[in-house]
Amino acid sequence: MTEQEFLLKNEPQVFAQIKKSIEHERMSHAYLFEGESGTGKHQMSMWLAKRLFCTNVVANEPCNVCNNCIRIQLNEHPNVQVIKPEGQTIKVDQIRRLQAEFSKKGFEAKRQVFIISDADKMNVSAANSLLKFLEEPQAGLLAILETSALGRILPTIQSRCQLIHFTPLSKTHLFESLVAEGVGEKSATLLASLTNSFEKAIEFSQDEWFNSAKDAVLTWHRYLEKADLQAFIFVQKKLAPLAKEKEQQFTLLQMLLFYFRQQRKKEVANLPQLQKVNDILELILQAEQKLRANVAFQNVCEQLVLRIVRLS
Repeated sequence: MTEQEFLLKNEPQVFAQIKKSIEHERMSHAYLFEGESGTGKHQMSMWLAKRLFCTNVVANEPCNVCNNCIRIQLNEHPNVQVIKPEGQTIKVDQIRRLQAEFSKKGFEAKRQVFIISDADKMNVSAANSLLKFLEEPQAGLLAILETSALGRILPTIQSRCQLIHFTPLSKTHLFESLVAEGVGEKSATLLASLTNSFEKAIEFSQDEWFNSAKDAVLTWHRYLEKADLQAFIFVQKKLAPLAKEKEQQFTLLQMLLFYFRQQRKKEVANLPQLQKVNDILELILQAEQKLRANVAFQNVCEQLVLRIVRLS
């Protein structure tokens, strides 16, 4: 899916706003793209860079096939720099290298673009260095900052950028986008319940751990649905060894929530069974709270099994 296709489908208002700014030559020298992960911030950054350097613009759209578009896509264009965290943070040396790069002579075009992904991860020195850069912008320089945590961006940096808000993807749009990328409908439905991020969902779908976990939780759900104590043994033998990291543990519980919510849709006409499923959903949410309180994952899951079995 091209940047244009993604933005038209998921962020049409933002896309139209940026296109209009280009068309009327009213571009800001600095943008701050703010929104949840996967809402199209980086697609917008890449589209904008391509649009500014494309040698074959048609109907205010980059062609995606000229030399400039291809080099931007491959992060090989000398006038478009993308900065990402090195480890956990963006460091001052990265910003200084960026400034040094743009101060060199001999660029292929007068316009220069830099994109800072996860701008909220700049350390204090990096943020202050960038601030000086923004206070005295060079002619033809365009800065694009991307963040999913606006509150961590210095107010002084925010005040020097045009803020563009990206809205979370709707579950329907995310599902359709995943299916269009070749993800199966059942998996796409599950993924759309776990994240609002298209990029994260695609990453999940291609992850070996995720696909093993999905099958494991489905088996666990079937045991629990029948109040079968095999579910208790299954926690020890399969689930606990599968989820060593905290994020994985929460993902397993989120998957279980999904499967029981799917079951609830089937039980609408059966009021006693519907109430039972609602009670189970509440127990799973309580299990998540215990996991957040640092109760051991295996203990949380074993207790959850026993509480669900008692409902029968």
